Amino acid sequence: MKKIAIIFGGHSSEHEVSINSARNIFKAMDKSKFTPVLLGVSKQGTWYSINEKDFETLESINDNKMAQEQTVTLIRAQSKVYALNLQNQQRQELDCAFAIIHGTNGEDGTMQGHLKILGLPFVGCGVMSSAIAMDKEVMKIVMTAAGIPNSKWAVLKSYETPDFDKISKQLGLPFFIKPANAGSSVGVHKIKSKEDFAVKIKDAFKYDHKVLAEEFIDGREVECSVMGLNQKPEAAMPGELVVKHEFYSYEAKYLDPNGAEIVIPAKITPEQIEQVRSLAVKTYQALYCDGLTRVDFFMKKDGSLMVNEINTLPGFTKISMYPMMWQAKGVQYGDLITKLIQLAFDKNDFDNQLNLDFRS
Repeated sequence: MKKIAIIFGGHSSEHEVSINSARNIFKAMDKSKFTPVLLGVSKQGTWYSINEKDFETLESINDNKMAQEQTVTLIRAQSKVYALNLQNQQRQELDCAFAIIHGTNGEDGTMQGHLKILGLPFVGCGVMSSAIAMDKEVMKIVMTAAGIPNSKWAVLKSYETPDFDKISKQLGLPFFIKPANAGSSVGVHKIKSKEDFAVKIKDAFKYDHKVLAEEFIDGREVECSVMGLNQKPEAAMPGELVVKHEFYSYEAKYLDPNGAEIVIPAKITPEQIEQVRSLAVKTYQALYCDGLTRVDFFMKKDGSLMVNEINTLPGFTKISMYPMMWQAKGVQYGDLITKLIQLAFDKNDFDNQLNLDFRS
C-alpha cells in the first residue's frame, strides 16, 4: 500500500485548525489503499512522528511537551523519500504527502518547494500558485490582469504611515483590512471610522508587514470547490455562507457554533450556479492551480459576481465547506481524499515527463 505522510501543525496562527483538518483526513482516508504516516510540525518548527493514539486527543504541538525520540526529518536517498528518526536513525519510506498546514510555511509555496526538491508527490497546488494565492496583493494583481472581477483595494505597509483619509476616499466607508499573508480571518477588521482604523490597523500588522485594504461589497458570500490538473479542472456544487456576525470573522468561523449557516447547494438560480462554477474554474486556471482550491465570491444584489479570494489549502474540519461542496456533487469524503491523492501522483507523472531525459 502507498504510504501517505499527513503533515500538520506548523507555526502559523492556524496551527490548531490544521490539526483538526488532519484528524478528519486521517479518519476519512481509505486504509485498504493507503497507510497514513502522521508527521506533526510544532509551533517552533520541529518535525515529530505522532502515533495514532496520541493523535486522537492532540490539541497542539510544542517542543516542551514532545519527546526527543519522536523528532524526524525528510530525506531523499537513492530515488526514494523517507521520514528519518533523528534519534534511532530508523527510516520509513514515503510515497506521497498530504500537507495540510494552513497559512505561513504551509500553503504559501514553501512547503510545496520543500516537497518538490525531495521529489515527493504531494496533494495540492504547486509552488507558484500557492505563493500567488497566499499573498492577497499578488493574487489581486494576477486576477485583474486575467480579467477576473474583484474589489477595489489598496496596500498598506508597516514601515509607512497609513493615510486613512486617502484610503477612505479611494474605497469608501466602511472598508475592510486584512493581513496580506494570513488566513482563517485572522487580523481581519471592518473599518467604519478614523478612530476605528487607528486601533485595528495595529492588530492587522501583528500578522504581516503588509495589509490589504478592500472596499466593502454588499453581497452574498458564495463559495465553490475546484480540483484537478490545471488543463482540466472540475468545479463542485457551490455553497453559500449566511453569516450571523457582522462579517465572517475568526470567531464566527471557529468559536461560535452559530456564527454562520452553511447552505449547500447555494440558494441561487441554476444559471447563477453555472456562472459561479465557470468563474471558479477560470480563476483556478488563471492562477495556475493544479491540485485543489476553494474560490470565494461575493454575489451582488444585481447578480454580478466578484472573486474575493482563492484558497489553495482550504480547511478539512467538520465545518469546512470544501469537502461539503463535493459531497453535494456526489463525491463522498473518503472518495474525495482518494481522488486528491491520486491527483498528486498524476500531477507528479505529468511533471516528470518534462525531465525524463535529464534523470538517466
